[in-house]
Amino acid sequence: MSYERRKIKVGKVVSDKMHKTVVVSVEWRQPHRIYKKNVRKWSRFKAHDEMDRCNLGDTVRIVETRPLSKTKRWKVAEILQKGDVADLQPGEISVEGVDEAGREFSEATGSE
Repeated sequence: MSYERRKIKVGKVVSDKMHKTVVVSVEWRQPHRIYKKNVRKWSRFKAHDEMDRCNLGDTVRIVETRPLSKTKRWKVAEILQKGDVADLQPGEISVEGVDEAGREFSEATGSE
């Protein structure tokens, strides 16, 4: 199979928790069948990342390849842009301040 006949897609890495595998979300648009307005749709592909270089939020180019596992049919060709993703989850951020009565509080602990 020549390289020109392989499908190429560009998407964003939404999961990198597996070993040598990333999940890439590709957005595409299709007109609504009745209203004819463009509707955004997403497809998720599992792609092979040999060196585990991709991180969450990266924009990557994936290329169609032979079946590598039950669900993996793509491999990461290149990382187009590194993503900026926060290391902290929203629940881990503590908010300290003063409530309406003028008392100091901490939202993370829930105590005064």
